[in-house]
Amino acid sequence: MLCDLDNVVRFYDTAPLAALERAAGLPEGTTTDIAYAPEVDLPLLLGRITPAAWVEAIAAGLTERVGADRAHALGRALADAPFRADEEVVSLLRRARTHVPLVLVTNATLQLDADLALLGLTDLADAVVSSAVEQVAKPDPAIYRIAADRAGVPLARCLFVDDRQENVDAAAALGMTGVLYREPADLRRALGTCAEDAGERGGGVRGAAARHAGTSAQ
Repeated sequence: MLCDLDNVVRFYDTAPLAALERAAGLPEGTTTDIAYAPEVDLPLLLGRITPAAWVEAIAAGLTERVGADRAHALGRALADAPFRADEEVVSLLRRARTHVPLVLVTNATLQLDADLALLGLTDLADAVVSSAVEQVAKPDPAIYRIAADRAGVPLARCLFVDDRQENVDAAAALGMTGVLYREPADLRRALGTCAEDAGERGGGVRGAAARHAGTSAQ
């Protein structure tokens, strides 16, 4: 099983950022629109710049509208946004891992290991494939191939879960089964009996072939 992290397992609290945007007279989402533009975001996700440099790039895009001090405050509020793990999803993934290998595949920064430690999730997956470490990001096919290799199974034996349609489409183009995530029920349906506790399993994802025998992964 190949699973995204952000907006599937990890969720950010952007309320403090939204409050700062309102105080600055900006529409909510202005900061993220600048921050997640490919020319600003991708260098961070490929491990080429630090989070501090990312904040500077965000501030550069906001300074003309709100001034340098507020621009930097907005950038820092996004970079430092608190986050939490969805416990229902974590529980489902832990159950799934008793049946099949689990690999997290995420467009992330070089801080990912520390973030997983803060969440108490360093033991969630069999492997973690991070864009910042591999220097390739979804939806580039290369990162999916790396993840399948870490799982030790062919691409066609993988189930891929992500909240972004373009990432799911890229997985499907490689022969994976893709699941567009919106809520835990999506994950539960995709996992089938693999969402059950060990000892309760029957068929599972893609039937018996998806059982955790070192020959398949989702």
